[in-house]
Amino acid sequence: MSLSEKLLVLANDFAHARAKPFKDSKFGNFVRHDLAIEAKKHLSFWPFDLTVKASVGAGNWAAVPWLAFFDPLVTDGATHGFYVVYLINAQENSITLSMNQGATKVYEEFGKARGLEVLRRRALDISDRVSDFSKKFSNDPIDLGSSADLPAGYEAGHSFGVTYPRQELSESSCIEDLRKMLEAYEALVDRGGVTPIDVMISEFPGVTVEETRRLVLSQRIERSRSVRRAVLAAKKAVCEGCGLDPIEDYRFDGKPLETPLDVHHATPLFQLAEGESKRYRIPDDFLVLCPTCHRMIHKQNDPSDLEALRKKIRFKHMREMGW
Repeated sequence: MSLSEKLLVLANDFAHARAKPFKDSKFGNFVRHDLAIEAKKHLSFWPFDLTVKASVGAGNWAAVPWLAFFDPLVTDGATHGFYVVYLINAQENSITLSMNQGATKVYEEFGKARGLEVLRRRALDISDRVSDFSKKFSNDPIDLGSSADLPAGYEAGHSFGVTYPRQELSESSCIEDLRKMLEAYEALVDRGGVTPIDVMISEFPGVTVEETRRLVLSQRIERSRSVRRAVLAAKKAVCEGCGLDPIEDYRFDGKPLETPLDVHHATPLFQLAEGESKRYRIPDDFLVLCPTCHRMIHKQNDPSDLEALRKKIRFKHMREMGW
């Protein structure tokens, strides 16, 4: 079956499936495994580095099942961050492709009533930030046929998308709309996500909005746990600037991921253009640096020039030795 056919099975059969026991459900396995794998097949031909997950609930049947696409720079699940998701209205057997947000963490911070307001406001901000993409979709509210907390969060967090009524989802429309939505998602991450522009500018004063966005994206890449794990697995955990070795110098004996070294995204900012097929290559685009060297390399005109950083450090060593 194609992706559209499997989505239609999910929409048409979910109400019947959840009348049966949740544990060891064949239908649940079909959604979590078969549907997700079919979506991943399309990603293998597209320039998007995304994680795909599908769910019919955790421990019990969900009010709204989903198939979602997560950028690991932003989120690893549906409870927080922003992401692209297919949402099912089991009463009307309709399917909505949505640019959406995680409600759980917002509820925890603001409570449900205030949290819904926050989600709606951010949904408008998202649409405005990628208006060149959102105008290709509908900004109309969505109805998921449930008043439960999470469906209400999906409805409030919906920024833009398209709803396919019962049985009205062709494979060509499904793939075309999904590709356009993932392009919008990539642009949203590149432009700072839901972070207000004044907040971004306050972190990097004195540069243009475009440069600020690139700096924020580079910072997001550096702070990504998945990126850090992959870089430290590929490179020796020793500062490439000054040579500091946490094991030898500090007797560090913790887990590799917890080593007191930073992962520096060394790609020059002018090369970090929006819409590139890959934002980074591991380990080629990264340096492992101690916090001091990391801070200093960002002070250079070229944050990828490791040799310039090393020359500064050599002068320090020479001074200490009295040369």
